[in-house]
Amino acid sequence: MIRAVDHVRQMAAYALADLGGEGTISLAQNESAFAASPKAVAAGQAVLAQMPLYPDPEWTELRAAIARVHGLAAKNILCGAGSMELIGCLIRAFAGPGDRVLGTDYGYAYAASATAQAQADYVKARERELTVSVDDILSSVVPETRIVFVCNPGNPTGTLIPNSEILRLREGLPADVLLVVDQAYGEFADAEHDPAGIFALVARGDTVVMRTLSKAYGLAGARAGWGCFPPQIAGEVRKLLNPNNVSIPSQAMAAAAMRDQAYMREVVAKTAAIRDRFAEGCRALGLEVPQSHTNFVLMRFASPEQVQAADAALRSEQLLMRGMGGYGLNDCLRATICSQQIMDRALTVLKGVLT
Repeated sequence: MIRAVDHVRQMAAYALADLGGEGTISLAQNESAFAASPKAVAAGQAVLAQMPLYPDPEWTELRAAIARVHGLAAKNILCGAGSMELIGCLIRAFAGPGDRVLGTDYGYAYAASATAQAQADYVKARERELTVSVDDILSSVVPETRIVFVCNPGNPTGTLIPNSEILRLREGLPADVLLVVDQAYGEFADAEHDPAGIFALVARGDTVVMRTLSKAYGLAGARAGWGCFPPQIAGEVRKLLNPNNVSIPSQAMAAAAMRDQAYMREVVAKTAAIRDRFAEGCRALGLEVPQSHTNFVLMRFASPEQVQAADAALRSEQLLMRGMGGYGLNDCLRATICSQQIMDRALTVLKGVLT
């Protein structure tokens, strides 16, 4: 019998969203409610004749576009097939057997999967009121801690801590602990929380900041993510990245989307307006909905049984939200923001269940 190595056999597969049957509308994967920039689509189409070639391994055009928008040095930017690739390679590069990766109660679940691949231990610091607590993270650090992984804004909670708290966290961590700040939803918070101070932490040599084009830029299908890395950290991570990892069309689309900041900001504003209207409607029904700084909302019901009833009613109308049992939130559903019409339909279903 052919057997996988022990630590792989003991791992659980990363849990993907249930997408339902044919005709189901998914509100489960935090995809954009709006199409990508027309300029991005046109850029992807324009390079299709180049498909016999390998992609640019240096992501030259994409790095330049990111650097220009965020005022960063292009040489400090690494690009991946989604930020997931970068997260996985980073953890494998800097954690191993006997080491700890410290996340939070409701942090991005893929960090735990990547830690298991590295045969390290994933530990969670407590969140308070569904929000990251810097004090609880700092009190959870032990000599074995190698990486602290923080999502801000958080997924699946949508909550946010101010940049000053991220800076306080970095100051409080030992110098030999790598801080990873996952800002997959950062564009939804940038208007009120200037990210420049967080990116500036990279110059210390002990902090990495991750972003993606899957959310605000509407390019989840392109699989294009990026991070800002200290040079010595980037050098180690590049050893584990797949060469030519981001396809030619994906690089072209991502670069064009990055250059079209006006379109992205318009998408963020429209998404936020639909999100806030839906959240208020849910609160009017008695649901607990924390303030979201993302393209989704988390809804807390009175009981797990009420969640099951709501889920069944939504499915009967071919609407599918994400159950949060995997995060220990059996009394919650998470709803990706879709068009206003779809969110109104979902709210009508929830009203029927709750009243």
